[in-house]
Amino acid sequence: MLSKLHIAGLVALLSTTAAHADVTVKFWHSFGGKSGEALASIIEKFEAANPGIKIDAQHIGNYEEIVTQLQAAIPAKRGPDAVVMEVTRYGLFAERGVLADLTAYLDADPLKDNLYPFAKEIGIYKGKNYIVPFNSSTPVTYVNRDIFKRAGFAELPPLTAFDEVLGAAQKIMTELGDEGIRGIAAPGQFTRWALVMGNGSELIDRTTNEILLDSPATIDAYEWMSSLVHEHDVASPDTVTNEDAGDEAFLAGKVGIIFNSTGNFGGNYKALGENLGVLPMPCNDGCSVPIGGAGIGILESAKPEVKDAAYKFMSFAAGPESNASWFAATGYMPINRLTAEQPAAIQAMADQPGIDVAIKQLDVAHGRARPPVVTWMRTNEYDLWQAMALGKRGVKDVLTDFATRTRAEADRLSK
Repeated sequence: MLSKLHIAGLVALLSTTAAHADVTVKFWHSFGGKSGEALASIIEKFEAANPGIKIDAQHIGNYEEIVTQLQAAIPAKRGPDAVVMEVTRYGLFAERGVLADLTAYLDADPLKDNLYPFAKEIGIYKGKNYIVPFNSSTPVTYVNRDIFKRAGFAELPPLTAFDEVLGAAQKIMTELGDEGIRGIAAPGQFTRWALVMGNGSELIDRTTNEILLDSPATIDAYEWMSSLVHEHDVASPDTVTNEDAGDEAFLAGKVGIIFNSTGNFGGNYKALGENLGVLPMPCNDGCSVPIGGAGIGILESAKPEVKDAAYKFMSFAAGPESNASWFAATGYMPINRLTAEQPAAIQAMADQPGIDVAIKQLDVAHGRARPPVVTWMRTNEYDLWQAMALGKRGVKDVLTDFATRTRAEADRLSK
């Protein structure tokens, strides 16, 4: 907990243009490609405004790899000072005292008054703030307009129900399959969670932390997702065993439909231009989508002056100007109420049709459960998904067993 003197000093730090001493913040992140370039630009502007602070940004890998590397680095005392943490995985590190409680920092920062409610909520675990939002997202449905046109669609169908999605994918395969074009990419893990939510269920209940992996609606959603591959053959097995393969095929114009994060908008638009269509996620049994993406946390082990410098960067990155440039470059959602007023955001919404679909989905967007067991559950779900999607094991048996094991792991982690 920060002292009153420390908080007063922090307020002064946040209001000045430069720190009083040279401080380096070792910062682990997960952004490559266009997102990595956008992050580098934000860091460059921050360092120019704060010549006493250097952000040593290191690309570690995806969210899963960050968790693995952090678990290895902590006992070896070679971890970062600040780290990007996916919004369902940070609870494990908050529970174990690895992440610093940022509540006092946020309470002293005017930023808190400008964050959207969802952006405030995703950083709270057991009543305390552990991450400041940075790259928030929801999943959306991306389509290749040219593929739909060549498959005989006069206009894009709504793709609201599972049957509508399957029907469109089958028509694409019938008309264009001989060209090596697939109707749809197998859904990645983020969008598997979304499709379960769009079918009226959850993997883990966001308010009670009840395990719902074996609920009828969850099983039904996984059976439909699996059928796209092993039964209907509209999704390639390659997009099951390698989720990046689905992205690559869509960018190459070889897939008609893909469910993916708003964070993919920038790359998708760059590849497809006006041929890119963006639709909301299916509402098969009620409309609900997960808030995804990540925030930035500070390790408890960081020195006080490094924590202060790290938080100053985090506040800058979540500010309206930085958030607008990030939104315009990547498609990740605005987290700051003032972002939409920034020239970069205004221009992006005018020039890039579809970038605002995720914003319109916010009325049905929800944060997800984040107890420590979520990290274990998500790591183990990948292999089980492959077994189900490739037709090697039955969905109901897999999820029933997985739910039992997840409940046991949750009990173990709570002791």
